[in-house]
Amino acid sequence: MNENSIFNKIKSGINDLFYIWQQEFRNTFRDQGVLIFFIIVPLAYPLLYGFIYTNEVVREVPAVVVDMSRSSLSREYIRKVDATADVQIVAHCSNMEEAKELMKKREAYGIIYIPADFSKNIARGIQAHINIYCDMSGLLYYKSMLLANTAVSLDMNRDIKISRAGNSTERQDEITGYPIEYEDVALYNPTNGFAAFLIPAVLILLIQQTLLLGIGLSAGTAREQNRFRDLVPFNRHYDGTLRIVFGKGLCYYMIYSVVSVYVLCIVPHIFKLNQIGQPRELVLFLLPYLAACIFFAMTTSIFIRNRETCMLIFVFTSVPLLFISGISWPAAAIPKFWEYISYIFPSTFGINGFVRINNMGASLSEIAFEYKALWIQAGIYFITTCLVYRRQIMMSRKHAINQYKEFKGKNKKSA
Repeated sequence: MNENSIFNKIKSGINDLFYIWQQEFRNTFRDQGVLIFFIIVPLAYPLLYGFIYTNEVVREVPAVVVDMSRSSLSREYIRKVDATADVQIVAHCSNMEEAKELMKKREAYGIIYIPADFSKNIARGIQAHINIYCDMSGLLYYKSMLLANTAVSLDMNRDIKISRAGNSTERQDEITGYPIEYEDVALYNPTNGFAAFLIPAVLILLIQQTLLLGIGLSAGTAREQNRFRDLVPFNRHYDGTLRIVFGKGLCYYMIYSVVSVYVLCIVPHIFKLNQIGQPRELVLFLLPYLAACIFFAMTTSIFIRNRETCMLIFVFTSVPLLFISGISWPAAAIPKFWEYISYIFPSTFGINGFVRINNMGASLSEIAFEYKALWIQAGIYFITTCLVYRRQIMMSRKHAINQYKEFKGKNKKSA
């Protein structure tokens, strides 16, 4: 083979690659379903989540009080709890049964029960107890109730100790109140907010899931429009595996390069979420993540037989993937089996790496495990994508040859 033929073959391959890229672009923007998943969902879904959780924390949780002590100390305790930003006392009940009825009606989400011997025990120097009952169907309600009552109990403990110590100076009162001084610092989430904790993980998962939906929908459309349900059309431009994989992959990469900037940079800025990562680190991290997601989606598209199938995949996998990523549920508490299953999906390494870069200011060297894992996934899924499309090319050729033989046979009979 001389140099001219090699050059012409390379030139033909590049031309075919850009032809496939152009066709995929046209199909993407002509298909309303793909356009919704590639553009509309990434634009709207993060804003919806952001507006829902924009308050970050739950405030003024309705609570009721059962004060069996009816003393000045118990009233002081109730007054201080009501003054916190976390809890609002909405009713005083005479007994627990009445308080339970209010909780059943959802008029309150917690009960503060002060026993009859509360004030007497404190006066005698005996440890007193206050019972808190909370609706555990919402963990944020429990958190607010617990934090408010803990803070008030510590504050009153300090005052009681100081009043009994008989100190003569303010410095002695400080030491008596807090023998060990402590400072509570919430690292990487100073507001202790739900949005700052959850939304970064949801955003990175959104990229993978919308790619799965869009590419799956495109694959389902291609099969429905093909007589033999083939993924690859019989066309001279679709004759090489690499040109198909790179042509389609380049289209998706270009679209999601823009989408990722909006989802991962602009949306957190709109809702004033933590962003302390370096832009260079984020860009370098997104390179393998997008590649892994695109080739993963192109590989799984082999299982998509029609347009509706990809919706089932999205509904079935989104919540489990968020859990097994180790963000919404502690990674140490995830069984090993599901931990290994999670390594199949780019979102597992993407979520953990992005949160550490964006929210904790980590560098690529500090997330080397996630970064290398994404490059490995990108390589493996690139190979599987090539195998999948190579098989589809062979099937398309086979169907075309059979159709040609069938056509020739009919012509001979008619002749």
